[in-house]
Amino acid sequence: MKHGVHIVGYTNLASMVAADASALYARNLLDFLKLIITKEGTLNIDLADDIVAATLQCRDGQVTRPASA
Repeated sequence: MKHGVHIVGYTNLASMVAADASALYARNLLDFLKLIITKEGTLNIDLADDIVAATLQCRDGQVTRPASA
């Protein structure tokens, strides 16, 4: 208590962020892989999917997106 105020919460919030960030990254990566890998385990690049198209950097040996700064 300080100045009559009780603060309730984690005393080390930074220790909670890393686990949450890692779990979020893992979930995002899994969801992305589900977009490009079929249930049979084959690669399926569907350019009609906005996320797949936006992340594709090269195809058939050619760069599909110019380098950005």
